[in-house]
Amino acid sequence: MKDETRGQEDSAQDAEACAEALESLDRVSLGEIAFDVSGVDVQDEPEAEAQSDDQDADDVEPAEDEADHEDTESEAGNQPESDTGEETVLLNSLPAEDSLTRELPGLGSAPAVDETIAMGDIPLPSVPSAREAEVRHRKMSPKRRNLMVAGVVAVALVAGGAGYAAWNGYQQEQVAAVAANAHTMMSVQIGVHAAGLDCSTGSKIPVQVNGQDSDGSSVSETLYVDEHGRGIKLLPGDYTLSIAASPIAADGTIYTVPTTKTQVTVKSDGQDLSAQATFKLKVPSADTVTDDQIDAAAKYAEEGGCSSAAAAKILQQAATARRDAAANAVSASEAQAARDADARHKATNLYQFDIPVEWYGKVETWQNGSTLCIYLAGDSDTPIVTLVAVRDGESFTPDEGDTVLGTANLGNGYTVYASGPVYPYVVPQTINGRTQNPVSTYPMDTAIELVELTTGNRYTYSQIKNVLVGKDGNADAATKLECDYLAQILLPSIKAQD
Repeated sequence: MKDETRGQEDSAQDAEACAEALESLDRVSLGEIAFDVSGVDVQDEPEAEAQSDDQDADDVEPAEDEADHEDTESEAGNQPESDTGEETVLLNSLPAEDSLTRELPGLGSAPAVDETIAMGDIPLPSVPSAREAEVRHRKMSPKRRNLMVAGVVAVALVAGGAGYAAWNGYQQEQVAAVAANAHTMMSVQIGVHAAGLDCSTGSKIPVQVNGQDSDGSSVSETLYVDEHGRGIKLLPGDYTLSIAASPIAADGTIYTVPTTKTQVTVKSDGQDLSAQATFKLKVPSADTVTDDQIDAAAKYAEEGGCSSAAAAKILQQAATARRDAAANAVSASEAQAARDADARHKATNLYQFDIPVEWYGKVETWQNGSTLCIYLAGDSDTPIVTLVAVRDGESFTPDEGDTVLGTANLGNGYTVYASGPVYPYVVPQTINGRTQNPVSTYPMDTAIELVELTTGNRYTYSQIKNVLVGKDGNADAATKLECDYLAQILLPSIKAQD
């Protein structure tokens, strides 16, 4: 009977050891586990377990007081074990439905009552003292200690295996995500500058893409972007981008296509590549646009730059009309310039020259042999400059009130003398009423125009009157001003007659 009782105690103790091993998981990490049985820490073992171990005389040699206890227990013979031990066995053997914490019968929906407290005769576990822990350690059977260590190690291995499985799963998810991205089209944006382009009314910009995607496949295709550089979708990879042709604006504007090529790497969706790939499309003079440029722009507009072939055709017609109008305007301007040049060109029997562009339309001329006078339009009595050819070695005397303003040697034995009034000096003096042999008196608008013609608008009338000449007059400064200007715009054009 005693052997049977001890068997029951061993079974109970083994069960409690496993329970304690599970409870210790919160305090034991993998790094703290030692496989030396002698190092097992059992200080957290409940006091009731120590009392049960007192009865295990086969494993540990009892002290004097413990021997007395065994004698008393032997005298009892087949007497029943203590209430505490018996209840411990019964509690461990209770079925799941007879849990210590449950709703009491007959109370309906009343709150559940903890019968562990209601029973009252089961002592709560207490923390053992250092001596009690040591005693328990010495009294614990090797079998029980091995079970505890095995339980802790098993739980730790399970926890470690679960962690490894979680990490391995995460790694596999990452690999799968990368693999999925490698086969997902990515939207990217580049930088473009095309003044006046609105792709909602004009055509989009064709971009030539060459390179290799992440699968190692070669890529060569034309994609289209709007005026903001959006519209390209590519698989991750390395590519070279360039502008294939000009877009066509709604008004028919054709752009100069940049020849630059840019290498980019596509890594993620929504990637902004404008820092690496920016293309500037400039607007050339419309009359310089060729048929080939228009045809290339129309081709790409029809293939993908426009919503339809009909829309592309309309833009092509607008580009052609704009170019033709500009070319016609240029031609007309050139024709007019030729007529003007012919009108400005003057000739005598000894020399020829051109009326300065700045004077054209504001002056007229009269001619007498090798003498030619340029005067204010509509006022032949107001000469600006008179040109006279004089044989080399002969002297020249200007008319009264005129000053020699410059000369031009023809190289054929003659020299042309340019003379006339020094208007930057004469006009201010005349307006002030202080004349010094003036040609005539002048109304203010005429005075201003004469000063402008003889100085090329480099100074205003007020500046000449108040600063350059001054109210006291300064003929030398005024003369130099007019001479310098005529030397720039008139005298260089005087050549010997063919």
